[in-house]
Amino acid sequence: MPPIDDTVGAFIPGRRSVLDPLGTGRLSGLEFAVKDLFDVAGGITTYGNPDWARTHKPARSTAPVILTLLQAGARLVGKTKTMELAYGLTGENIWHGTPRNPGAPGRFPGGSSCGSAAAVAAGLVDFALGSDTGGSVRIPASYCGVFGIRPSFGAISLAGARPLAPSFDTVGWFTRDASLLATVGEVLLPGDRSSVSGPLLRVEEAWVNAQPEVAEVLRPQLERLEQVRGRAVGARLAPEGIDSFYDHFRVVQAEEAWAVLGDWIETTQPRLGPGVTERVAAARITEPAVVAPGRAFRRVLQARIRPLLAGGAVLVYPTSPCPAPLLTASVAEQEAIRQATVGVTAIASLCGLPEVSLPAATVRGAPVGLSFVAAAGRDSGLLAFAREAAGTLGLPT
Repeated sequence: MPPIDDTVGAFIPGRRSVLDPLGTGRLSGLEFAVKDLFDVAGGITTYGNPDWARTHKPARSTAPVILTLLQAGARLVGKTKTMELAYGLTGENIWHGTPRNPGAPGRFPGGSSCGSAAAVAAGLVDFALGSDTGGSVRIPASYCGVFGIRPSFGAISLAGARPLAPSFDTVGWFTRDASLLATVGEVLLPGDRSSVSGPLLRVEEAWVNAQPEVAEVLRPQLERLEQVRGRAVGARLAPEGIDSFYDHFRVVQAEEAWAVLGDWIETTQPRLGPGVTERVAAARITEPAVVAPGRAFRRVLQARIRPLLAGGAVLVYPTSPCPAPLLTASVAEQEAIRQATVGVTAIASLCGLPEVSLPAATVRGAPVGLSFVAAAGRDSGLLAFAREAAGTLGLPT
């Protein structure tokens, strides 16, 4: 089979990692790619950074999540670019090249699962694996105009994948239609089929946090869902202010990232790109006394949100408060967008909840996503709901 013509720079440079199916099943005849933090036997997982690649040996085995997809009949056709160390949301990588955003040329593709989102959006593969810690599947899904899911924390094994913040890290995936998003879930997720037949809960702070033009184009989509599902109930989750979600998530993630990467960084003194350099420097000096309130807030937020979702309710809000930033955006502008964005993506991350982003609308020609969040363990029910919602909204099903 001829190699894929990588029209958007989604795949990592060099020889492609290609694995034929190990069986037949729900994914037979489909091709997929994986983010370059999942191991493929015999190849070096570069983690988006040349010094990481230089200081690590080829993988001795293939990540179990990849093997599961191969056993279901899918064919692996390559590894996709990641923002280095998976530590960012723009998708910029100065070493491997930043993938082009097929849904919004001239804008960032979103990260850190940038290559996987771009490969799916460009039609290079049927689906692609990414990882999501603080929004690294959900945000590129929104920016590139594709479907994406962050499953419940712990639902899918991360063995054979590079960690960033282990108490937040999850496997996720992208597709161009809602049915395939659910089909991949049938292969990867546990057998729980709990429904999400409860009410829609409109998270007020997230809608206010969104840029006015984003909220304006997404509200009619919510209204169309209300005609089928019933009127959405307003819910306030952040009496402390949504900025506090970012503040608490940031320090907990930083502490865990330094625990994972600190020894290697101190020993190797790696070259790091813009944005990542600053986040690593901040993680280095993050003190336990600063993190403790973040961990306490996480428990409070979980106790606040989980009862709301126990009966099958679904949170609904803009995936990102804005479309993808322009490639010309300054580091300061990117950081401001990151803070506003993580304030919203932290809801599912802090609580370990499944979240699906649908490519629901466009703003100035750039895609924006609408997110649904359900109780932990209701991933399959959420995917079924997302498929129904896509049909209601006239999106690819």
